[in-house]
Amino acid sequence: MPTTRPAEGDFIPYFGTYINMVPEGTDPLAALRSQPQEIHAVFAGLSEAQTEQGYAPGKWTLKEMLLHQIDTERIFTYRALRFARGDSQNLTGFEQDDYVPYSGANARPLASLLAEYDAVRAATVALAESFTEEQLNRRGTANNGPVTVRALLFITAGHELHHLRIIRERYLPSLQG
Repeated sequence: MPTTRPAEGDFIPYFGTYINMVPEGTDPLAALRSQPQEIHAVFAGLSEAQTEQGYAPGKWTLKEMLLHQIDTERIFTYRALRFARGDSQNLTGFEQDDYVPYSGANARPLASLLAEYDAVRAATVALAESFTEEQLNRRGTANNGPVTVRALLFITAGHELHHLRIIRERYLPSLQG
């Protein structure tokens, strides 16, 4: 897969934050393939109780954040599939904060969440590997704005990098203190 970054106009400005998390010259598919090792390393050695804590009052727990990553990846990949197949109708956005209370993340064992994460990521990688250059450049509308399949792959990888940074900077230090 080429490392060509999506051009301005290939995504709404909000998603630029995630795209910019992917280092220049990085193949988003390579990032998607390597991230599961990082996720597993972050959660290795944490107790169930630790993964059910937020870094501050009112913040998501680590389990909730992990399930948020899974849910969001599913949505981004669904969009990529639809657009790659030539379906360009507007796909509505979703409110992440509305999903978390209904997720049941904290009632699940961490091993279950990690297994689901691995399954979703394997499906994402398999789909991404199937895209041709033409499909990567196809676009649709999500959240009332344009987005290409290529941009969605960068957004998916960048979204995970964003949350890995938050886990390392906010969650892990709060668990040690």
